[in-house]
Amino acid sequence: MEKEIHEDCGVAMIRLLKPLDYFQKKYGTWMFGLNKLYLMMEKQHNRGQEGAGISCVKLDTAPGNEYMFRERAEGSNAITEIFGTVNRNFKDVTAEQLSDAQYAKTYLPFAGELYMGHLRYSTTGKRGLSYVHPFLRRNNWKAKNLCLCGNFNMTNVDEIFQQIVAQGQCPRIYSDTYILLELMGHRLDREVERNYTAAKAMELQGLDITRYIEDHVKISNVLKTSMQDFDGGYHICGQTGSGEMFAMRDPWGIRPAFYYRNEDFIAVASERPVLQTTFDLEVEDVQELQPGCALIVKKNGESSVERILDQRGDSACSFERIYFSRGSDRDIYRERMKLGEQLAEPVLKAVDYDTRHTVLSFIPNTAEVAFYGLTHGFRKYLHHKKIDTLMNLGHQASEAELQDILGESVRTEKVAWKDIKLRTFITEGNSRNDLASHVYDVTYGILEPNVDNLVIIDDSIVRGTTLKESILRILDRLHPKKIVVVSSAPQIRYPDYYGIDMARLEEFCVFRAAIQLLKDRHMEDLIDQTYANCLAEEKKPKGKMRNVVRDIYEPFSVDEINRKIVEMLRPEGVVTPIEIVFQSMEGLHEAIPDHKGDWYFTGHYPTPGGTKLCNQAFINYYEKVYKK
Repeated sequence: MEKEIHEDCGVAMIRLLKPLDYFQKKYGTWMFGLNKLYLMMEKQHNRGQEGAGISCVKLDTAPGNEYMFRERAEGSNAITEIFGTVNRNFKDVTAEQLSDAQYAKTYLPFAGELYMGHLRYSTTGKRGLSYVHPFLRRNNWKAKNLCLCGNFNMTNVDEIFQQIVAQGQCPRIYSDTYILLELMGHRLDREVERNYTAAKAMELQGLDITRYIEDHVKISNVLKTSMQDFDGGYHICGQTGSGEMFAMRDPWGIRPAFYYRNEDFIAVASERPVLQTTFDLEVEDVQELQPGCALIVKKNGESSVERILDQRGDSACSFERIYFSRGSDRDIYRERMKLGEQLAEPVLKAVDYDTRHTVLSFIPNTAEVAFYGLTHGFRKYLHHKKIDTLMNLGHQASEAELQDILGESVRTEKVAWKDIKLRTFITEGNSRNDLASHVYDVTYGILEPNVDNLVIIDDSIVRGTTLKESILRILDRLHPKKIVVVSSAPQIRYPDYYGIDMARLEEFCVFRAAIQLLKDRHMEDLIDQTYANCLAEEKKPKGKMRNVVRDIYEPFSVDEINRKIVEMLRPEGVVTPIEIVFQSMEGLHEAIPDHKGDWYFTGHYPTPGGTKLCNQAFINYYEKVYKK
């Protein structure tokens, strides 16, 4: 995908259910949990390279000893930096001490039973270590300490902020993570105080009160009173100082969440193959956390999956399947293959069914599986074409004829090669654009100039800038008869507000093409009317708002928009015929039937907050871009 569209974020958790010396004896190291956390985070490196953080909780520590630990770092090497820092705590420890689980438990930091990790991509533009998860809320009562991380974006932070202020609190930072921490921390305080009152009524004293509280805290109460009013997509993970752990998924099922548990440990991750690879599991071993549910582990290790909120929708993110999640997942691999295979017919039409003079390739690296699917579709077509040709010869075929008919095959090549990021340190516009044109290179000599068509598939086309600045120009160097650019995803028309950095309408090449078509056809009144309608929708209750941005696309067919995109993205001086083929909505749902979240393509947002923000995005575009 061009321009590295990012998702916020990836999470990993592991809760050891046995003492550290058990893991020392069975697995050869008490660091089992720490090591597995590292592996799970590395296996999810694709989900966040702007920063990372980990936290750890030690159970049953004596007063005066630290029991919660946290380490965070920024940058693409954050995971290595974090675990390097943690391991430097052990450099002055003897080999005998390091292999002594009881010594580690007593004296060494990060030698605990609860581990949590997070990988971050910012979708808000906010940078800095203070925005890197996990977030930590401290208190002298163990049970009131709270550490949070998650893969989420909330669409109604302003409303929740006002709720917190109405309770008498005064948050220091305006961000969804911090506000969630404070709101949930406030409810955790109330839950602890509820148990404190109960303990006092039983006439318990001193540490007996503490033990009663820690044994009777119900995280489900905290979650039910904290998460009821949030609008957005989320997979939130947390741990308390007393040893409670939880992972909760949003009630629309937008963001993914998976877990595995056995008699030794419980683990959580954002993706299924991460758990499979880390713990050598079969697909069936890993469970998906259902929408509105939470996996809760008590201090004593008892675990349960509890319904926190009623399920409010069935909107699992289809973009996870197309692009973000690892293609090594069994089902995702099959889905991406299907996405590619379904495009064979429109691509064949685009090259006038001339398979002899068509070369198939892909934009590395996430489009590779869809490329295999497209190739498979071409092979099926060619197989039936050969059968029809042989059956309709009307005479006994000669050996030469058979060789010619049966020898035809699907032509595939690796055409595009992605080079290093050449322009990260460049700020001057012309220099930046010049270097951007060299992000990709091509394999020379694999096409017969002006004879062979070149088909190149990408997982999606979002902004189109890399097509214009680099890909189309460099593919033209091969002098193909025609270039066909294929997207395994449908046209991306609308922003996302649930954890992917696609927030501004004007960034989408499809939206820009629709606006230009309106101008070309002197239909600017529709743009003005849409702006007025957006303003009118703002006055309605959020739940009754309509996404009026959808009206912008109504006058045009997909093919009309496709042709305008080609016109707008064609680099200066490139005269080769170019055609763009997008996945259809029917094809998307046929290939990915269980992930119905398609708001990027249809504008049907699963939550009221998404609809509200999409209308606001058009208002912002109209006032800041269109009418400036």
